[in-house]
Amino acid sequence: MQIEKYKIQEFNEDNLQVHKQRFECIAADIANVEDILQKLINFQIAIPSWALGTGGTRFGRFPGGGEPGSLEEKIEDIGLLHKLNNSSGAISLHIPWDIPSNAANVKALAAQHGLRFDAMNSNTFQDQPGQKLSYKFGSMQHVDKAVRQQAIEHNIEVIKYGVELGSDCLSIWLADGSNFPGQLNLRKAFQNTLESLQEVYAALPDDWKMFVEYKAFEPNFYSTTVGDWGQSFLYASKLGPKAYTLVDLGHHLPNANIEQIVSLLLMEEKLGGFHFNDSKYSDDDLTVGSINPYQLFLIFKELVEGMDARGMNHAADLAWMIDASHNVKDPLEDLLQSIEAIMIAYAQALLVDGKALETAQMTNDVVLAQEVLQGAYRTDVRPLVAEARLRSGAALEPLQLFRKLKVRENLIKERGLKTVATGL
Repeated sequence: MQIEKYKIQEFNEDNLQVHKQRFECIAADIANVEDILQKLINFQIAIPSWALGTGGTRFGRFPGGGEPGSLEEKIEDIGLLHKLNNSSGAISLHIPWDIPSNAANVKALAAQHGLRFDAMNSNTFQDQPGQKLSYKFGSMQHVDKAVRQQAIEHNIEVIKYGVELGSDCLSIWLADGSNFPGQLNLRKAFQNTLESLQEVYAALPDDWKMFVEYKAFEPNFYSTTVGDWGQSFLYASKLGPKAYTLVDLGHHLPNANIEQIVSLLLMEEKLGGFHFNDSKYSDDDLTVGSINPYQLFLIFKELVEGMDARGMNHAADLAWMIDASHNVKDPLEDLLQSIEAIMIAYAQALLVDGKALETAQMTNDVVLAQEVLQGAYRTDVRPLVAEARLRSGAALEPLQLFRKLKVRENLIKERGLKTVATGL
């Protein structure tokens, strides 16, 4: 399905008067409003190829129809999102779920939709059809060197696909670990994993980055070989300057202070990027901002402050991606909601009065510090986010237009009701 530009323009014209009133009201109180708007326009969030179909749990999956049956259709779906919000300008592939049959054609199709290829994601947490050796007892940590070598070669293969598509980073998440005490020699598991990562690191092109993702538990529950940000940081530090920690917001134990983790990783120049989602318990993979939007704001506050302290480009110097699962929502609607939540939190963080906050901190004025942060958080920045979309040619209200144009209904007509997205 294609969304014609004139339909977006017509929709915006119908909603322009109300929007202008709301925007002018908030803009009058913001001295650097133009700078904030430009930052919002520039900010792009990658969409993973696996998020475009109905996700689900280990207990069941309930597809909703019209799901993309090929990589090309996934690119078209992300193109729809990007047309609606102009904030979804990148796609992240998972190999072997989405191996491009013709990289040149796939790259050209993405370009037609204004998309670039973000991080490439490897998969050593599943056994694939025809795979010679099993990852049942781990991949890069495995006691059998042949299994470790198989995982290494897969990651190097993923890099080659990425080079063909114009990507410049590899993201590695390992399910390696153990479920029972004594199952593993924990020290050797770490050493095996490090040696395996070193071989992959050596295969990186000069201008590439490697992201080492961590997760507290699942599918292993006694030990996880990359179980927290400290372990990831240790791997990245030992690997070299092209290796970084990747933070998935759901990959923490309850009540973890993610904003402090972010601050320290930025300080040490080892924060590589983010996988955005939300959670009530752990890796729930819920819609971004649906459970704890204040935490998301606090994380962005640390990101903005830390990046500014180092003179970093907000849009380009870290990798931003959504990583969520959709079982009871339309996947595209869920992604639109997630992107909106990210842009709102980012805009709120840009409103924080840094000088006033520093004054409060240096004088131990705890009450004022709270007021400064919550003043920014309680500001309704939706008109700012909408204005940024308007100026970039996107829809003032992407979700409303998505429903008005009956996008899902049209996708079902084109692809059928009983479809299953590849890789799920």
